[in-house]
Amino acid sequence: MAKKSKLQSVSGMHDILPIDQNYYARIYEVVSNIAGFYGFGKIDTPAIEYTELFDKGIGSSTDIVDKEMYSFKTKGGDMVSLRPEWTAPVVRAYIEHGMYALPQPLKLWYSGFCWRHERPQEGRYRQFTQFGFEVFGEASPVIDAQIIQISYNILKELKLKDITVEINSIGDSNCRPYYKKLLSNYLKSRESSLCATCKKRAKENVLRVLDCKDEKCQPIKTEAPQIIDHLCDGCHSHFKEVLEFLDEIEVPYNLNPYLVRGLDYYTKTVFEINSNKSEEKSLSLAAGGRYDRLVKMLGGRDTFACGVGFGIERIISLMKSQNIEPAKPKEVDVFLAQLGSLAKRKSLKLLEEFRKAKIGISESFGRDSLKVQLNRANKLEAKYALILGQKEALDDVVIIRDMESGKQSIVKTDKAVSDVRKKLKK
Repeated sequence: MAKKSKLQSVSGMHDILPIDQNYYARIYEVVSNIAGFYGFGKIDTPAIEYTELFDKGIGSSTDIVDKEMYSFKTKGGDMVSLRPEWTAPVVRAYIEHGMYALPQPLKLWYSGFCWRHERPQEGRYRQFTQFGFEVFGEASPVIDAQIIQISYNILKELKLKDITVEINSIGDSNCRPYYKKLLSNYLKSRESSLCATCKKRAKENVLRVLDCKDEKCQPIKTEAPQIIDHLCDGCHSHFKEVLEFLDEIEVPYNLNPYLVRGLDYYTKTVFEINSNKSEEKSLSLAAGGRYDRLVKMLGGRDTFACGVGFGIERIISLMKSQNIEPAKPKEVDVFLAQLGSLAKRKSLKLLEEFRKAKIGISESFGRDSLKVQLNRANKLEAKYALILGQKEALDDVVIIRDMESGKQSIVKTDKAVSDVRKKLKK
């Protein structure tokens, strides 16, 4: 028996309907304004990259590469993947286009779709939208603090409540190997008490054990040695300065010794910004940190770098739960009501004249009932209605009705735009 076709969206994918587009518009407006203020240039990268980029950049033992990427062979035999995150592709572009020759620090921002094959849940889809910021060529901890400040300010400007910054340092190649060995030795004596996932992580990516949410592993995490106590002098000094900058700019934060992030490229500062939806549950809205080794790992020069990525669908989910209004639809000043075929023909030209004059106007060409059209004008809260019937079309005039008072006047069609503009100014 033939399999029944499913004419619906693929599991984990979703349509962005007009009712939700206003949320996206509001977020893009805030992000692009802040990006412009802080001197970030926009970058876009292809949706598809060679799989090797993510194997090297993210790490083959991470959940993203090991379980979640959409990877396939092209007809030419190349192994490629849909973009699961933005940092590695932006770094690839930085290297490929020789951006190290540009004045540093170089600040870039992005927005667009990513794809990961993971279990769909609230605010998490298999096709989702991210925006983020990357800074290249600056070692100073002030950059870490500024990235956190920008991230925090965006969420505050979107009027989100109960926002918490979680921060930690995971050291670098000088001190992290010693800590990983220390943690591994600690976990070996407690291996039988670990969940199945952490038993695997303890062998392949030991820091990820600290990221475990399984209740079974919490007591083991609590007693584990903390990396903050084993930082080298350079990492300790860097982290101390980051916290001092955050104190100075009054960005509130919590030190979280269990925050390690799930990507291999991070060094030193790592952070997440969460919403405390309830005492038991928090929602991660943004995450990032330093990745000073990544540019060289992918074939470029030694380059200091720091960045952050946001999940737009999660932000929208939170905006809805907190009853935050999105961007308002464009205001309609005028509604054009028409009756009859000749009036409709005349209305097409009139509509275009109002568009050129940048006066907000709407219409309902498919309706012939004046009552229905004026009801529509009321719902749109139009200030004036232009009424054009067969007689008006023949006489080359239009009726202008004040929707609040009901008063009407008749003007020549070619004077309609200037007359309405005068009324709107009053």
